[in-house]
Amino acid sequence: MAQAGGFTDEKFAAVRDQFERNLDDGTDIGASFCVVKDGETVVDLWGGWADPEKTRAWERDTIVNVYSTTKTMTALTALWLADQGRLDFDAPVAEYWPEFAANGKAATKVSHLMSHSAGLPGWTAPMDKHDLYDWDKACGLLAEQAPLWEAGTQAGYHAVTQGYLVGEVVRRIDGRSLGTVFREELAGPLGADFHIGLPATEDARVADLTPPPGVGLASGEQNAAQKAAFNNPPVDVSETRTRAWRGAEIPAAGGTGNARSVAMVQSILANHGEMGGRRFLSEAGCRRALECQIDTTDIVLGMPVRYGMGFGLSGPLSPALNDESMFWGGYGGSLVLVDLKNRLTIAYAMNRMQGTTTGDMRAITLAAQVWQAMA
Repeated sequence: MAQAGGFTDEKFAAVRDQFERNLDDGTDIGASFCVVKDGETVVDLWGGWADPEKTRAWERDTIVNVYSTTKTMTALTALWLADQGRLDFDAPVAEYWPEFAANGKAATKVSHLMSHSAGLPGWTAPMDKHDLYDWDKACGLLAEQAPLWEAGTQAGYHAVTQGYLVGEVVRRIDGRSLGTVFREELAGPLGADFHIGLPATEDARVADLTPPPGVGLASGEQNAAQKAAFNNPPVDVSETRTRAWRGAEIPAAGGTGNARSVAMVQSILANHGEMGGRRFLSEAGCRRALECQIDTTDIVLGMPVRYGMGFGLSGPLSPALNDESMFWGGYGGSLVLVDLKNRLTIAYAMNRMQGTTTGDMRAITLAAQVWQAMA
């Protein structure tokens, strides 16, 4: 039987059992799972292997690329800036980034960037994977681009572009890159081991992602928004093993951390702005994330969604969540759930990817065990 490292509060013994079962039966190769309640860690588990060849154990400080779970860190950075009175979500993007007004985007608001409704789900000009490492080029092309729909009229998952869009607004206001603001104002003061732009000194701790079995629509069946979001450039999981990917700031998909660091940072929101004995945001500033911006079918994901300010909100596909909860998942299965009503954060990060863009049943099953134990 696999033995997980870490600890669980007594009443969460079933959570440990489930976590160890996943490692035992191959559901997971290596993984981490963490629960923070009222600002205190009640579950912190890790185990398995950091590589598919099973030559490196998944240790307490193993970290991994969590793909779109990174978006919650980008959203929190923007929420922090807004809470300082320096960013207005209702303002046009062009107020902060004048070049963005090109091609009919003068009225596009920052809130549209936060809620995947800006009409820029991907690039329409040809993009090579190396262009993701060129911040000015990636942002410049988005500033020039005509939207695929009128901002605010529909939602289409901005899979990679959201990070550049929100990140450039933050940079224009603050002068520092988004990864730097996140590190200096949020992760650093908390001592949270999450990085948007990983220093080379930390490479040895990074687990290798194992790509999911081939999934997805054939390109002939994709609509224009899906083609832009997923194929330009195409997603290449092996790229996450390169220094270029890890070191770059890709604020929608390139973050590196583990369940503990994800839960610790997002507990700022769950705990109404206070974490680790320090106030980061006002309670009202945290609640901005829960304000529904659009309630519709996402034309990239092809499913009903309710998007708040940078997070998914409770809706038809997330019945377990209350109306003061939000979540986001990453390609392959990582997930974070943030519950302001119960001051609860649940996070999962792993290296065996499944074919999902929005989290998967491994995290949901562990979260269900947590809710059961709390009930």
